[in-house]
Formats: sequence, C-alpha cells, structure tokens
Amino acid sequence: MTAFDLDAVRADFPALTTPDAAGNLPLFLDGPGGGQVPRPVLDAMVEYLGHYNSNLGGFADAGRRTTQLVADARAAAADWLGAASENIVFGPNSTTLMFNLSRAVAATFAPGDNVVVSDLDHFSNVSSWRRAAEDAGCEVRVLPLDADGIDLDYGRLADLVDESTRVVAVTAASNLLGTRPDVARVVARAREVGALVSVDAVHAAVHEQLNFEALDADFLYASAYKLGGPHLGICAAKAEHLSGLRPYKVEPATEESPARWEQGTQSFEALAGFVALVDYWAEFGSGGDRRARLASAYEVIDAHERTLTELFLAELARRPDLRLYGRASVDGRTPTFAFNLTDADGVRDASGLVRWLGERNVALGLGNFYALGAVRRLGVETVLRAGFVHYTSADEVRRFFALVDEWSGSER
Repeated sequence: MTAFDLDAVRADFPALTTPDAAGNLPLFLDGPGGGQVPRPVLDAMVEYLGHYNSNLGGFADAGRRTTQLVADARAAAADWLGAASENIVFGPNSTTLMFNLSRAVAATFAPGDNVVVSDLDHFSNVSSWRRAAEDAGCEVRVLPLDADGIDLDYGRLADLVDESTRVVAVTAASNLLGTRPDVARVVARAREVGALVSVDAVHAAVHEQLNFEALDADFLYASAYKLGGPHLGICAAKAEHLSGLRPYKVEPATEESPARWEQGTQSFEALAGFVALVDYWAEFGSGGDRRARLASAYEVIDAHERTLTELFLAELARRPDLRLYGRASVDGRTPTFAFNLTDADGVRDASGLVRWLGERNVALGLGNFYALGAVRRLGVETVLRAGFVHYTSADEVRRFFALVDEWSGSER
C-alpha cells in the first residue's frame, strides 16, 4: 500500500464486514475506546503463537526469536513515539504502567510537595498521581478547563505549578472533547520549577505523530489497541528515571533497564502484533526510514480525518437538539466528539438512543469515559461520544445522522 485508498484500507479489517445476527453491518463510532484490528496484525499474532511461542532466555529457535522480538518491538515503539529503544517500557496497558511509575516516583516525595493534574485528562493520568500524592502526604492541585469548557486555563499555570511541584500530569489530547492542548507550554512551566511531566498520549498517538525527545516530557504513555493493535501499554521514559528510580519488582528479576520495569511474563504475541501494526501504518506514508514513513502516513490520514471532522460538525450544527461540547472547528482537535441530546428543559437522557442504535449494530458510547474532571466542569454526568479513525468513511458519518433522524422521528 503506497497511498491512502479507503476501500483498500477497509478491506484489511474483517470486523467491518461481519454482520450481526439480524444482518446489520457494524458501524463503529467508538474509535476512542479502541480500534478494530487489521489482518497484518492478526496474522502476526497467530504466527507467533502458532510457531514460536516461548519465554525469554531460551537458546532454542523459539527462545531466540522471542528475544529478538522484544528488541524489534522496542525499536518499533521508539520509531512510533520519537524515542530511543532504551526509553521504552511495555505493560498490559497504560493505566497499569502509570500506577507503577507513579508509585516509584512518589517514593521521592516529601511533605510540602505537590502534584498538579488536569481537568482535561483521562483519570488514569489523574488517579495514579492523586493516590501516590495522597499516600505520601502531598497536596494535589488541579489545572481547570477554561471558561468555555474547551481547553485548559493556561493562566493558572504560574500559580498552580510552583517550586514545590514535583509532577505535572497532562494529556496530549482529550479522549472526551478531542481537544489538543498546548503541552509544550505546560512542559515549559514545569521545567522552570524543576517538576517532572507525565503526558498521557494514549488518544493523541492515534491522530498525530509524537516526538518524545523533542517534547522533553519525563514520561509519555500510549496504547497499541487504540491504533488498531493488541492490548499493550507503552511508556517512553527518560533513561535517568528508568535507571535511577526503584521499581516495584520481583527480587530475582533483571535489574537492567528498561526491562526492570516490566514485571512478569510479557505478552509476546502482543509485541508481535504491535510490530506488525507500526509497519502497517508506515505503509501509508513515503520516505526513507520507518520514522519518516510514519510521519508521512500521519499527514495522509490527518487529511482524511479532517474531512470527516468537517462533515460531522456540519451535520451536527444542522440539528439544534444536539449540543456539542468542545471545539466547533476542525483545528486544534481530533475527530472525537462529545455531545448530548437536548430539549427545552436542557440535556435529555440519551440511553434510549444508544440502545436503539446498538440494536442496529451501531457502536456509540455514552458515559464519562473516565474523563471525570471534564464532565464535572461541563456540569453533566454523561455525554454521547463519537470518534473516528482512519478506516471510517464519510458514508458512515452520514448513515449515523440518518439513523439519529430516524430515531428522533419515531420519538415524536
């Protein structure tokens, strides 16, 4: 694949053509919750499990291949996230990695210290640091949303992040609103006072190429399954933290970094699928090495996703009973949209719509999506969330709104 051909892309996903018992083809609008998996990833996982399943340390063929697979996976993650292989830590998911790393960092806290979290974040990057700070007897501060409820209130950075701040946790893109905050600005303020920075890039990594080294964060997290891979969490961390901090680990396990942070037997089949995933994405681009091809691929896919965003926002604006939260423009956001049903009395219960759509094999989310800070600041308990990825088509966006109109007509 050398160009973005949507029909060819969709042909790589068996899930897109698998109907339910009633014959309805699926409509996946839940991309932010996890992408569907393309055939190259499925094939790589089956190939590993069926032919080379092993643990580390063996000298037979399967053991040697598994050892090489781990190295290949670190190299793939390094290319994906703009880091070095020695910066990469794998785990079952990003949440687990966040809690593990935050506990180790918290061992360096002292009374009077504080951590700063964000109202824009998924609570994996909030609760992990909040619990660590509370256990260490430290203060927790919250960087709020701005008055419009769209982005962070950067005017509060100067007073919230001070000389007693040890960690600032911020997202690279909101999994609820789609907002892409100014992470560089947050990092710059943290550097002024010597604080560490934990960046949740789980949602952002699906829609933009990241550069861990250029960002200068201390920890950056991503998840393969959001991009269409297996359930695998990834942390890019500065080498001095991986070697200098003390992990919670089994005593005889290796002390070599970064493996000293990877507890228990890893999911090697997931690593195999992840390598195939990164190579699959690189095929959408052009250029020299894999990192360069990935950069080109993100540009191609971003153009497609911007078209979907324009269409979705235009269709939503035509329906006054749908209220959007977040940016009503293409720029500064991902193709992820939080909205609600409304009437003259305010926000309506949308559970009936979600169930009705589900009966027609349409996956649309309803909830807080672990972005508790954002929904609380918006004054709601739940929102509807639609999110698109590279295999989403414009026809699917139109089909969604046609179904919403059909449901609305039946309600009157």
